[in-house]
Order: sequence, then structure tokens, then C-alpha cells
Amino acid sequence: MMHPPALAALPGRSPFTWLARLGLLLFIGLLSLSARAAGEPLPVEQAFQGSARALDPQFIEVSFKIADGYYLYRHRFKFQAEGADLSLGDPQLPPGKPKKDDAFGEVEIYRKELRFLVPITAGGTAPFSLRMTSQGCADMGICYPPQVQTV
Repeated sequence: MMHPPALAALPGRSPFTWLARLGLLLFIGLLSLSARAAGEPLPVEQAFQGSARALDPQFIEVSFKIADGYYLYRHRFKFQAEGADLSLGDPQLPPGKPKKDDAFGEVEIYRKELRFLVPITAGGTAPFSLRMTSQGCADMGICYPPQVQTV
């Protein structure tokens, strides 16, 4: 049965040198992860993951998964049906958390997860796409332009 060579038996390398290099690599890896977390914002599609589905002929359920450290503005949602002659009512948004915003003043925001209904007020049952517009920011002080997503 063969055994792997002992660390001290590696030519030209002491166990201390090998462990020091391993420690340095781990330290550099952790530094790069913390720099990503602290310095760069997520791409918008990772910060705010939106989806929608028709519940029935009268309602569309919209949901957003919002990354930690990010938020969506309540007043920045817009919805439009594409590909069918449908009319949509005002979204039935839950109350948000109050926030004093430098750009918009007193606003309401959502964090973590958001789920609400958009009523279909007129039209047939033909297949359609939903064009969703939303806008949000990161706590690090970076705001994204309005995001338009078709689902």
C-alpha cells in the first residue's frame, strides 16, 4: 500500500513554507470576497428578481425577491400588458416601510420579498406578456435606473 509523501519529504519545501502559502491564498480569497461584498453593487437582475404569473382571468400575481442590502421603491412600479388587448388596474401593493430619500423625499420601500396582485380590468383571455417597470437602490448609496422586465 502506498502512502502520500509527508510534507517534510517534499523536495525543497518545508511544512512551514507550504502552510504559509496556503494561508496566504486563503487570506487573498477572503479579501476578494469581502471587497466584492463591500465595494461593488450586484447586477440589477441579481439585486431584484421579478416574476409574474396569471392566477386566473382577473388577477396577475407579481413577486420580487430583493437581495440583502437592497430595496425597491413602492411608487416606481408600472405595468403594461403586451401582445393582447388587456387593461390592467392599479397594483394592489402592500404598505411599505417609510424612508426619507434624498432624491424622492418621504417614500415607502420594500426589502427581502414582495408579493402583490395586479388586476386585469378588461380584455380577453389571450396569451400576453407583462412589461414590469421597477426601481430600487442599494444601501451603499447606489440607485439603479428604472428596470424594465418582460415576463
